[in-house]
Amino acid sequence: MVLLVFPENHLIRNGPIRGGATSGFSYGATDEHGYEAVENRLHIHDWHATILHLLGLDHEKLTYRHAGRDFRLTDVKGQVAKEILA
Repeated sequence: MVLLVFPENHLIRNGPIRGGATSGFSYGATDEHGYEAVENRLHIHDWHATILHLLGLDHEKLTYRHAGRDFRLTDVKGQVAKEILA
């Protein structure tokens, strides 16, 4: 099981992950109440970039057009979290 901690104070837990992600470890830590991330914070854009990478997609090329402008799910700052990859 992978536990990811985001700076927005949300935790994401995934069951068994295959396809390149390391299973059976926790990434990040929270305070003693489990409310706020205190270690290895991962932004939601980084989470999206990592999931897209595991699906075999380049997050920098995946864009959609809205109101005459190209947008990306990972915005301009999403980075693949290589620490959780096997």
